[in-house]
Amino acid sequence: MERMKELIEILNNASKAYYQEDREIMSDFQYDKLYDELVKLESETGIILSSSPTQNVGHQVLSSLQKVRHESRMLSLDKTKDVSTLISFLGSNTGILSYKMDGLTVVLTYNNGKLQQAVTRGNGEIGEDITHNARFFKNIPLKISFKNELILRGEALISFKDFNVINENLDAEDKYKNPRNLCSGTVRQLNSEISAKRNVNFIAFALVKAEGHSFGDDKEERFKWLESLGFECVERKIVTARSIQKAVTEFEANIPDNAYATDGLVLTFSSIEYSDSLGTTAKFPRDSIAFKWADELAETTLTDINWSTSRTGLINPIAVFEPVELEGTTVERASLHNLSIIENLKLGIGDKITVYKANMIIPQVAENLTKSNNLDIPRICPVCGEETEIISLRDGKALKCPNPNCKAQRICSLEHFVSRDAMNIEGLSEATIEKFVEKGFIDNYTDLYRLDKYKDEIINMEGFGEKSYNNLISAIEKSKTAALPNFIFALGINNVGLSNAKLLCKKFNNSLDEIRKTDFDTLISIDGFGDIIANSILKYFSNNKNNELIDNVLNYITFAQAEENNSEQKFENMTFVVTGDVYHYKNRKELQAHIEKLGGKVTGSVSAKTNYLINNDANSSSSKNKKAKELGIPIISEEEFINLIK
Repeated sequence: MERMKELIEILNNASKAYYQEDREIMSDFQYDKLYDELVKLESETGIILSSSPTQNVGHQVLSSLQKVRHESRMLSLDKTKDVSTLISFLGSNTGILSYKMDGLTVVLTYNNGKLQQAVTRGNGEIGEDITHNARFFKNIPLKISFKNELILRGEALISFKDFNVINENLDAEDKYKNPRNLCSGTVRQLNSEISAKRNVNFIAFALVKAEGHSFGDDKEERFKWLESLGFECVERKIVTARSIQKAVTEFEANIPDNAYATDGLVLTFSSIEYSDSLGTTAKFPRDSIAFKWADELAETTLTDINWSTSRTGLINPIAVFEPVELEGTTVERASLHNLSIIENLKLGIGDKITVYKANMIIPQVAENLTKSNNLDIPRICPVCGEETEIISLRDGKALKCPNPNCKAQRICSLEHFVSRDAMNIEGLSEATIEKFVEKGFIDNYTDLYRLDKYKDEIINMEGFGEKSYNNLISAIEKSKTAALPNFIFALGINNVGLSNAKLLCKKFNNSLDEIRKTDFDTLISIDGFGDIIANSILKYFSNNKNNELIDNVLNYITFAQAEENNSEQKFENMTFVVTGDVYHYKNRKELQAHIEKLGGKVTGSVSAKTNYLINNDANSSSSKNKKAKELGIPIISEEEFINLIK
C-alpha cells in the first residue's frame, strides 16, 4: 500500500507539472514505467485509490482563462507498446492508424461558417477558452463553407524549426525544454499577439459534430470532408490486421523527417457505428488505442561525463558510455541536459545505466542501475579555467561559466559587443563573426579595430566585396565614439545590463578610471546594487586579461559626453523588471530605455525592492511571476504601464 501511495504522489506531481505548468520533471520513459508499476499493483491487490492517475482523466485547470465545459467528455486512450496488441485489438475490422501528435489538444467550434470558440482539453470535462489565440493559428480557416454547428478536435503544435528559433531568443530562465511545452505555454497566454508571432499550427484528428450533415459509416470520409473545408488533418493510413505491422514500420521510418513531435500512433476503428456500439470505460474509449514506441533499451557502463561549454556560457553535461546498438545505429553519447537530471539519476563514473532513444530519435539515459552518486561537478570551466557557478533555469539547475572571454563563448561575446545596445557595429552578423574567427582575423573585441589590415582577404571572401567591406569599416569607425554605459555593457560583465551600466557610470560621473579602481562598499551604495553585482564588477576589473583588452581598445575609442535628460523623472527611485513579449514597444530594450528616461531603474530579477513587474502574461509560470506573487509585487501589462505615465 505504501508503494502504491508513493507512486500516486510521484505520478500526480509529474502530471501537474506537465499539464498545468508546461514543464517536465521526468521523462516519458520514467513516467510510463512508474505508471505501469502502479497498474500492476492495483491489479494484484484489487485496491484502487480515488487519487490514482489510472482513474483521473486530467488535472483541474488553474489560470484566469475562462473555463468551458466540453459538450462531450474527452477521455484518455489506453496504450500499448506491442504491435501484436494492435492486431488483436483490430481483429477482423478495418482501422485508421495515425500519428499521435505531441502538442496541446484543442477543441474548435464553428457556427454560421465562422470560428466561434477554441477550448483546451483541460481535465477532459472542463477546459480553458483560448479563442483569442486560436484566431492566430497559422493554418486554421477562420471561415468555412459549412454554416451549421461544427465541432472538431485536434492538436495545437509548434514545429521543431520554429521551436529552435523561438527558444534561441528567450532568456535562459524562460527557455522551453521541447515544442510541446512551448506550444502549451503559447496558446494559454492572455495576450494573443504572442500566438500570432509563434507559428502555432492545428492538426485535426477527430470530428465530434457536424449538425445536419450526413456521413457514411467510414471515419475516413469525415477526415476528407474536414480537409475539403480547409483543415489540415493528421497523417493516417487505412489498415487491417494483416497490414498494421507494415504501416507501423512506415510511420517509424518517417519520424526523423517529421516537422512536428509525435509520441506514438493512434489506432481507431473505421466504422462509426461499430465504434459507437462499444461505449467507454471509466477512463478510456473502447474504439481507440494508443501505440507508444517500444523504447529499445540497452544496458551499458558510464565511462565519462563531458562538460561542454556553449556560446551562452552554459556548461552542458554529456554522458559518455560504452557503445551500444539502438534503433539500428551505434550510440555512445547522450545529453543529460542539466545538473538536476544528474542529481535525480545519482550518476557516477562506472555506473551501470540503461539508455534508449526518446521518440526513436534522441539518445537518453533511462535509468541508473547502480546509483553510486559520486560524480564531481566541475568547479572550473573546462575551456578557460574560470570558476563556475550554478544557476536556476526553467527545467532545473544548470552549470555556467561566467567568463565572457572564455574561448567557447568568444563568438557570443563578440556578437554582444557589436550589438545595437553595445557598440552598435552594423554588418557583423553571427555568420560573419564566425568566418572572421575561423580565419584568424579576430580573437577578441580589440581586433575589430584592426580589421583593415585584412582588407584584401575580406573583399575576396564569399558573400563579401569592396562595398560590403567599406560599409563594415565605416560602421567600425562610427563605433569609435561611444557612450561609456554602452561600452561597459558591451564588455559583457556578468549581471551588468545596460541599465546597471548607466547607474554605474552615473555614480562615477562617467569616469572609466574611477570605475576600474572602485571598491565593494562604494558599489553596494548604488541603489539596486547588491553583493552579486558588486562582486561581478570587482571580479571583472581585477582580471589582468580584461584590463589589458580595455587598455588596448582605448587606443581606438573615445567616450561621448552623456546627453542631458530633461524629461520629468516620474519614476525616480522606482525599480521595474520587464519580462516576456512586448507589443507597444519595438522590444523590451525600448521599454527599458523609456523607463530609465523617466528616472526609473530596470533590473533583471525580482526582489523586495522591485516596484513593478511588467509582463503581458500575468499568469505565466515563469520564475519572475512566481517571485513577484510571493513578494506581493504588482504584475502589470504594457497598457497598465502606459497608464502610469499619463
